[in-house]
Amino acid sequence: MNHNAPITPPPLPLSPHTGRAQRLASADQLRAQGIPAGEVAAQCAPGSWQQLLPGVFLLQPGAPTSEDRLHAALLYARRNGAVPAQGPDPMITGLAALALHRFSAAPVLTALERIDVLVPRTRRLRSTGWVRVVRAADSPEPVELTGVPVAPVARAVADAVSGLSDAETVRRLLTEAVRGGHCEPGAVVRELSRARLLTRPHVVDAVDALLAEGRSCSEERLYEMVRDFALPDPVWNVDLRLPGGPHLGGVDAYWPDQAVAVELDTRAPRQDEDALWSEYTRKREHLERLGITVVHLTPRKLREAMEQQATVVRTALMAASDRQPAAYVVVLPR
Repeated sequence: MNHNAPITPPPLPLSPHTGRAQRLASADQLRAQGIPAGEVAAQCAPGSWQQLLPGVFLLQPGAPTSEDRLHAALLYARRNGAVPAQGPDPMITGLAALALHRFSAAPVLTALERIDVLVPRTRRLRSTGWVRVVRAADSPEPVELTGVPVAPVARAVADAVSGLSDAETVRRLLTEAVRGGHCEPGAVVRELSRARLLTRPHVVDAVDALLAEGRSCSEERLYEMVRDFALPDPVWNVDLRLPGGPHLGGVDAYWPDQAVAVELDTRAPRQDEDALWSEYTRKREHLERLGITVVHLTPRKLREAMEQQATVVRTALMAASDRQPAAYVVVLPR
């Protein structure tokens, strides 16, 4: 017997989705196709196959591609010893997910030393090699990009920030999430809060810049709505007061003749959210008792349904003639 003869590779497992030979397979998949562990070890010895992660094999020679690493990380995360994983499927998160979302502030996939994978909190799984396991009490609905399940931007940003200490990188990621139209500031801050990252000074500074960026974008959309849908020009960013009386609060747009105000809700979900919402509610109720109609708009409504919101404002303006006259208020620049 010639012990130096090359080992003939067994037929490669076929993908259940495409019917073509797989580049990657788990130990369980190989076993299910009749390839025992001894045969797998023999194939890895001469370099035909490679073990990339515990129980995950590249069935090709040569260096793995970035796509191979993504799929290998997911294969590893689906394992739980010999027992199939239960609950939501794992998904790519963190900087790798942001690279798939085409963030310019995120490194390209080939430059990443680590790939983060989001799994349910109940999974018994450890980080290993270049895979970091991130646990979630409630897994978000993944987005499929290039055939890979990926965490939505807000969650991916929070998971990326958890491993970053550079303030400038954190600021650029948060700003691109909003400026690029991927999500609203509140969604990002909510995920940062859930991950308990708002105690880190460099994250808090970046959030302050993010909220300023988000308000600026929302105000610009409000100006655009008034202009593009031919609404009457309001007075912008004003404070309302009773003559000789108390301050009633600031509004983003006000039509004095019709006593209609627009207020943008750009609150960030922080620990004092209930108190902030109570303040919003008290102000709105006080203005409405004085006969002023308050139209409450969110950044998401302005971005996704601007025409509908313009109709809401126009309806409020047209209905002014059917209402009792509002109390006289003093309008001051804010």
